[in-house]
Amino acid sequence: MPRQSVSATAVRASRLSSLKADLPASLVVFLVALPLCVGVAVASGVPAELGLVTGIVGGLLTGLLPGSSLQVSGPAAGLTVLVYGAVQEHGLGTLGVITAAAGLLQLAMGTARLGRLFRAISVSVVQGMLAGIGLVLIAGQLYAMADLKAPSDGLSKLAGLPGLAVDALSSRASLTAAAVGVGTVAVLVLWPKLPGAFRTLPAPLAAVAGATAVTALFSLPVAKVDVAGLAGVISLPDSSDFAALGSVAVLGTVLAFALIASAESLFSAAAVDRLHDGPRTQYDKELLAQGAGNTVCGLLGALPMTAVIVRSAANVQAGARTKASRVLHGLWLLLFAALLPAALTVIPLAALAGVLVHAGAKLIPVKSLVPLWRSHRHEALILVVTAVAIVATNLFEGVLLGLLLSVLKSAWDTSHLHVEVADQGADGPIHVTLSGNATFLRLPRLLETLEHLPTDRPVHLDLTALRHLDHACRTALETWEERHNRTEGATAVVRIPASV
Repeated sequence: MPRQSVSATAVRASRLSSLKADLPASLVVFLVALPLCVGVAVASGVPAELGLVTGIVGGLLTGLLPGSSLQVSGPAAGLTVLVYGAVQEHGLGTLGVITAAAGLLQLAMGTARLGRLFRAISVSVVQGMLAGIGLVLIAGQLYAMADLKAPSDGLSKLAGLPGLAVDALSSRASLTAAAVGVGTVAVLVLWPKLPGAFRTLPAPLAAVAGATAVTALFSLPVAKVDVAGLAGVISLPDSSDFAALGSVAVLGTVLAFALIASAESLFSAAAVDRLHDGPRTQYDKELLAQGAGNTVCGLLGALPMTAVIVRSAANVQAGARTKASRVLHGLWLLLFAALLPAALTVIPLAALAGVLVHAGAKLIPVKSLVPLWRSHRHEALILVVTAVAIVATNLFEGVLLGLLLSVLKSAWDTSHLHVEVADQGADGPIHVTLSGNATFLRLPRLLETLEHLPTDRPVHLDLTALRHLDHACRTALETWEERHNRTEGATAVVRIPASV
């Protein structure tokens, strides 16, 4: 047989083998993604179908593009709080414009090859961001589990929890919905501990299906998902919606969408790469893929997308080999949304809220916080402050505060300054040697040391061992030298090398 024919046969056999692995993996990812797409949409305050639209685009478009071969994209719980706030403040029509603009910004960042820069973001800030999102998500979805309306901001949600408990216990309908939600969470928690035969069914699907069956069997009076079909919810932005980009608040939301979605996607990519031995993620191309997906989602008026670690991990664990699995999962979502949308109307909202409460809890790094406090206390503080700031203000401001604290910590850690004082005694000169990095952060300690030196004796200040001397320290030392030399009989000699 000719060598070319053998090679072609081998390629076909390899593709067939990959398809045999990718097809069942795509079904697993579809079953995981379905309740999450619907739940994230409902929690974001938009029609349930828009979550499916984002999942479809994440599979059929982003799934085809280069970047990461096994990572799966769709609507994410991590953006729920930000999306809900954007919808409440600017309206559903403007959400599409914000999402499209964020996608274009991601495309620009990918073109400028900025994808790798996201790997430089402090892990503590990212964990704090996720923890803050998790806290706000849990607080909001606890109200939804009882079929009650949640307050608008994070602090009010937390402050209203005692009142929520009273209202739920005093209303039979709310108590019934809460029982459905709590039961959903219990299934999600216990499902991984069941024998392997049960765990072939994804936990979110099992939990939602079980809650739906119980609700239908006992005719429980709980709120259910409202569905209008894909054609009824897809709405292209018009000129008045694009005019909103002239608002500073809207532009700030665009920036927040782009940065947080990019960071979450690329951090997810790094985590997924550790789960398999296949091709590594190309970060700039993955950023371009996410940007293309978000641009299309925005033009369709759907939710923003990110790469989602839950779906991606399910894809890897199900044995996927190529990007075909994530593309096929998008196809299954499309077929479901087109042929069986009415199936969503039997799902209780409390069950979807339970799924998101469980997802929010997994965003909080409870197990790693104590070891982090013991070994890197400052990093733990940054994590906690970032999370609390997100709850107290909003996602964008909380992350900015976390980044600022992280930069200040890094500046403090790198500005080590050693001050050595050698006193000759009697009337001899005092030798002061500085080594390390003299920055404004160490200036108070340096000036305190110099000002405690005798003012009537010569001082030789040697700076030749410094690696860096910033403008603030240089100016302060020159001022100290002038003041010291005003004293009769005192002289200060400062040796400052030109290199610093």
